[in-house]
Amino acid sequence: MSVTILDGPLGTQLNAHGLETPAPLWSAAALRSHPQLVQRIHRAYADAGAQVHTANTFRTRRRSAGAQWRELAEEAIRLARAALPPGATLAGSIAPLEDCYRPDRSPPAPGAEHAELAAALAALGCDLLLCETFPHVGEGLAAVSAAVATGLPTWAAFTAGYRADLLTPGALAQAAREAEARGAQAVLVNCVPASQTLRYVRALADSGIQVPFGAYANAGHPTEGLGWVSTDDGPARYAALAQGWVDAGATLVGSCCGTGPDTIAALARCFQTHDAPTGSAGASAS
Repeated sequence: MSVTILDGPLGTQLNAHGLETPAPLWSAAALRSHPQLVQRIHRAYADAGAQVHTANTFRTRRRSAGAQWRELAEEAIRLARAALPPGATLAGSIAPLEDCYRPDRSPPAPGAEHAELAAALAALGCDLLLCETFPHVGEGLAAVSAAVATGLPTWAAFTAGYRADLLTPGALAQAAREAEARGAQAVLVNCVPASQTLRYVRALADSGIQVPFGAYANAGHPTEGLGWVSTDDGPARYAALAQGWVDAGATLVGSCCGTGPDTIAALARCFQTHDAPTGSAGASAS
C-alpha cells in the first residue's frame, strides 16, 4: 500500500524563526514581511520528502485580509511554486472563516465566502483544494461544496481540536460520509494531538467511505516530546504513531502544529514515499 506524504505546518516554522503570527492574518503576514522565509520553509518540506504541499492561504481571504486578500493568495501560490520541484502537487488551503477551535463562532451562511476563495485558488493554478481544520462540520461541508464546484479535486480535513474534544470519532465518521457525498476525493483528520489521532483514523476506516483517508496531527503537549521543541527522538516517535494510522488504512500522512521538516523526513523514511500524481490523492486513489 502506497502512502502519500503531506507537508507540515508553516506557522510553527515561522515562529521557530522568531516571527510573530498574530490574528487575523496569522502566517499570511509573512507573505509580505518575510516572503523568502516562506519560500525556504516550502523548500525544506520538499527536501524532507513531502509530495503534497499546502500553500500559505489559510488566512488569505477577504474576512481576514481585507482588500488585499487576492493579492496575498497570489503571492502564496507564487512562493510555493517557486520553491517546489516540477510536478509537485500544490494544495490551496481553505480554512474556517473564524476560529479553528471555536465551532460556536462559525457564521450561519459561510458558503459564499468559501466560494470566493475557492474560485480564486482554482484560477491561480492550485492542483487541489484542501478544506482543512474545520471543527464545525456544517461549515466544513459548505467549504467542500464550494471547492468541488470549481472542478478541482477537493480534500476535506476536520479537527477535534488540540484537546480532541470538539468532535467525537463518530461525528468525524459521519462528516466523512457527508463530505464524500458532496464530492470530496479524500477525507482526513488534522490538528488533533498525534497521541490521540488513532481513534479518529479508525473511525474513518470504519465509516464506509470509498475515498482515501489519512491524518496530519499536531505534536500535542510539549511534555509529550513529539515537537514544539527540538528533540532527538521526537520525529521518530511521531512516525511510530503514524505507523498505527497506516496500519489502520490511512494512505495520506503528514503533520500539523508543533512539527517541522524533521518530522516529514521521518515519515518519508518510514513509508518509503513514491511520487504523488498531480492533483490526486496519490497512488492510493488509483
